[in-house]
Amino acid sequence: MDQIPSLHVGGQILMATVAGLLLNLTPCVLPAIPIKVRIILREAGSQRSHRVLAALAFIAGTLAFFLTLGGLTALLQWSWGTLFQSTGFVGALVALLVGFAVITLIDVPIPIPAFAASTYGRRYFEPFLSGLLSAVLAAPCAGPFLGGVLAFAVTQPAPVIMGIFGSIGLGLSFPYAVLMLKPDWLSRLPKAGPWSLAVREVLALVLLAAAVFFTASLVPKAVYPWLWWSWLALVLAWGARRFVQGGCTVRVIATTAAGLALAMTVEFSSPPGSSGNEVVWQPYSAKLLAETKARNTPYLLEFTADWCINCKILERTVYKEAAVADAVRRAEMVPIQVDVTVSNPEKDALLTATGGQALPFAVVVDRNGTVIARFTGLFDTDSLVAAISRTKSP
Repeated sequence: MDQIPSLHVGGQILMATVAGLLLNLTPCVLPAIPIKVRIILREAGSQRSHRVLAALAFIAGTLAFFLTLGGLTALLQWSWGTLFQSTGFVGALVALLVGFAVITLIDVPIPIPAFAASTYGRRYFEPFLSGLLSAVLAAPCAGPFLGGVLAFAVTQPAPVIMGIFGSIGLGLSFPYAVLMLKPDWLSRLPKAGPWSLAVREVLALVLLAAAVFFTASLVPKAVYPWLWWSWLALVLAWGARRFVQGGCTVRVIATTAAGLALAMTVEFSSPPGSSGNEVVWQPYSAKLLAETKARNTPYLLEFTADWCINCKILERTVYKEAAVADAVRRAEMVPIQVDVTVSNPEKDALLTATGGQALPFAVVVDRNGTVIARFTGLFDTDSLVAAISRTKSP
């Protein structure tokens, strides 16, 4: 009889590893890619023993964060993303991203504290720190399977929680550790030259963009758009310089980067617009939810936060689709948006009570109070419309 729970836990740990692996495919981890690429390229020409130790250091950095997060989850009942509700933590992350951007731009090693240089070796501190920061950047959002894994984890004893969080970290770091061990897989890339310098500079600009994104919860709303426009001005100035000085390949890189930067700035510098044919959210309040339940009205809860990249993507894609707004109207549904950018016991409890452990998260409830569907991570329009349609009276 004892084998059944053990097998179930083993399956969840395997699923956690897969969830961590798939987390690499979500937009939430895009800001970490420049950091990982930097380490991979730095280790490409090293001896095999050095690459092995660098890969282990990178994995150790990732595990250090996830095991700490698992321990806090077990002790304090934290949910996925709780750290990002702290303005101090987000402020430190923004500073780190800016620092990594500058270091990447001028291509110098990360400054190493004296204790690290003397105890563990200067060359392995940077992979460790890169793995740690990559894990931090993956923490705000959920990917495929992660919601179910976390929902299982919080019901388990501390050792199981630690095992599941550690497995997520292993899955997340695995592809990049493999590339460090097998740098010859990158041998098809053209030899370094002006194009590689331009790419390195683009990666630095991506890190700066990530820093700007995470300032949303730190600066006044009136200031936030100007940070994006300032970043765009920097990208355009860089692009103009590279276009004039570079060859054909560099000009393509510069033009593409400038175009994408313009699109990002226009999109993120303003809240999602309203065309009159999309979901019109009502901000959450306990009174609104109570009244909605008392009227036996179906409702859609969307949990979001300023630091959740995947949430913002959904709000600018799926939730803007006319098909979703039409389904909401036909079902006579109340769409309620719950902002958990900062910690709020009432909202945090509601997230847990509705079955959510990570953002993005949405739940569709019919007029009888029955949960029709839960959505964790990124999802498509058709799935949401189908769930909403099931709430209509027969």
